[in-house]
Amino acid sequence: MNAVMAETPVLDTRGLRCPLPVVKTEAALRRMSAGQQIRVLADDPLAAIDIPHFCRDAGHKVEELKTGAAEGESHCVFLVTAGGKIGSSL
Repeated sequence: MNAVMAETPVLDTRGLRCPLPVVKTEAALRRMSAGQQIRVLADDPLAAIDIPHFCRDAGHKVEELKTGAAEGESHCVFLVTAGGKIGSSL
């Protein structure tokens, strides 16, 4: 594990179903300053669509999306950078 990954906070939403992964991600991002990053883990199949859509609408950026299918895992990992937009798209 590299140093950047070790310093990035992780939000584990595995086991939660729609809309909770997005709700928890939004709550975490509201506490962050623009430019800060968070790694979000989700195993809800809709999260691969919902989290990037929420981030785009709310002014955040999904820097990276990994699905665990290649590694034999059943979850997605998102690296999200908080944007400066205030407000909710929900």
